[in-house]
Amino acid sequence: MRFAKNRLRATAHTAVAVALGAAALTALPATASAAADGLSVQYRTSATGAGADQSEPWLKVKNTGTATVQLSSVKVRYYFKADSASANYRFACSWAVKGCANVTGTFGTLANPTATADRYLEIGFTSGAGSLAPGADTGDLQLRFYQSSWASLDQSDDYSFGASQTSYGDWSKVTAQLGGTTVWGQAPAGNGPTDPPTDPPTDPPADAATLFDDFNYSGYSDPRISANGWNVRSNSGGPGVPGATWAPDKVTFATTGGNSVMNLETSTAGTAASTKQTEILTKATKFKNGTYAARVRFNDAPKYGPDGDRLVQTFFTINDLKAPLADDYSEYDFEYLPNGGWGEPSNILYTTSWETYQAEPWVAVNEHTEARRSFSGWHDLVLTIDNNSIKYYIDGQLFGTHGSAYLPERPMSINFNQWLIDLAGQTSTTARAYDQQVDYVLHVKDQVLTPAQVTTRLNAYRSAGTTFQDTVPGS
Repeated sequence: MRFAKNRLRATAHTAVAVALGAAALTALPATASAAADGLSVQYRTSATGAGADQSEPWLKVKNTGTATVQLSSVKVRYYFKADSASANYRFACSWAVKGCANVTGTFGTLANPTATADRYLEIGFTSGAGSLAPGADTGDLQLRFYQSSWASLDQSDDYSFGASQTSYGDWSKVTAQLGGTTVWGQAPAGNGPTDPPTDPPTDPPADAATLFDDFNYSGYSDPRISANGWNVRSNSGGPGVPGATWAPDKVTFATTGGNSVMNLETSTAGTAASTKQTEILTKATKFKNGTYAARVRFNDAPKYGPDGDRLVQTFFTINDLKAPLADDYSEYDFEYLPNGGWGEPSNILYTTSWETYQAEPWVAVNEHTEARRSFSGWHDLVLTIDNNSIKYYIDGQLFGTHGSAYLPERPMSINFNQWLIDLAGQTSTTARAYDQQVDYVLHVKDQVLTPAQVTTRLNAYRSAGTTFQDTVPGS
């Protein structure tokens, strides 16, 4: 993960370099949703001093219409000027009436930079934030952002910043969208958000190059696993507890709810020698732009033994780091920590887009979105990569959008693993084991599918009795 030196992944294969060049993507329109009557946004700040090391846009969003508004359909943008072209920013929620676990923050780059804005912070809400009745507001959203280096910020040239705004008041330099339609504020010149199309979504072409696997296997030694392009990891190395074993026999398959499900078990008795971790990954590094999807079950509690281990449960794509800070490295993660870790005290889910990193001394160049709450249970995870951005969806809702600086330069593998950050979270020597389950995986090359279109594609495969397909050409 982004703050830990021991998060490095040792890949079991070597990526093949390809010529740079963006593939032409088919961006499929999402369903339009009509806006209710309106929203307004109030703003204040307490970080007004010159040379502050963080910006504090505190916001309230009010429903000024006559119909109830679901906060998951609301997006608010705060616009600012980056302090340098290479500056990387981090978002944090200090306190929110709706709960910080229900507030998301992602950064984007403006298509038309101005003298006072070339970036924006987009605030969103999970379904757990609930709704706003007519006339109601969110209450305080005490938000902040800062450079990853904690360098001082110059807010004087930030479009949305108001040094004199030390108490809440309507602020038109922050925009609000409802269902994709801008209903409040004015973006910097030439950067007005585009309203969504009114046409219904179209079905993706059926002949697109695709990998689909329903994980319908008899066990880890089933010869079809290798024939279908997967490697059940057994080689040593990171990430995780030094000296731990990657155990193929802990990857098992069973039928649940009529579907074959893959189970990754990670177990320990509090020592490196007793620790067994699990990973399955594609042998080919041939996946780049397009849509990635999987249905994954995260678990907060062990299936037996004492709880508390600092566990990582994942779905991700990756290629190899050829040299420290190599600029052609790529990685895109869903990572769930049910018991915290990397400085977090309790459960947290990260989505992270990587440009590169260096192991010693640790330097990370990435953008991430996080939510501090339980994600125990089944979740539909969708990642889309086009020529402009990387988007992460959880259970049909947009979770994070990351900028064009993190787009992949080379193809990647597709991976699932479950591993222990260390043995300090639970020091007992009593045996315990944790499960992560995977229902299916899907990749559609060079097409951006909506979560609903992913479900349609999945249902079509299962209706046809298709358990595996791979038409994605080799890199």
